[in-house]
Amino acid sequence: MKVSRPVFQGLALAALALGALGTAASAAAADVAAGRAKSVQCAVCHGPQGIATLPEAPNLAGQNEIYLVKALNDFKSGVRTNEMMTMMVANLSEADIENLAAYYQSIEIVVKEPD
Repeated sequence: MKVSRPVFQGLALAALALGALGTAASAAAADVAAGRAKSVQCAVCHGPQGIATLPEAPNLAGQNEIYLVKALNDFKSGVRTNEMMTMMVANLSEADIENLAAYYQSIEIVVKEPD
């Protein structure tokens, strides 16, 4: 069956929209307060407000929630490797990961000119 280009483009846009709705629904289900409580274990390296205290640790404050969920899941599955992160995510549930990601995304980043 041959599908015309406009129909194909419409189907592709519909699939994208449905995917975005699914992502928005899971993001809405995340609990920022629970993520903040869980982030205590992350604070040693990533700082209490998501600004890293160690030079080799990335800042997490304001980071995109979808990216953080993927990164944490990748560490948990072994797709990404880092000895410390592998240990830290080993016992996180999917809800913990979503809550942490929502918390770090919720931190407002303020950029100002240097003094």
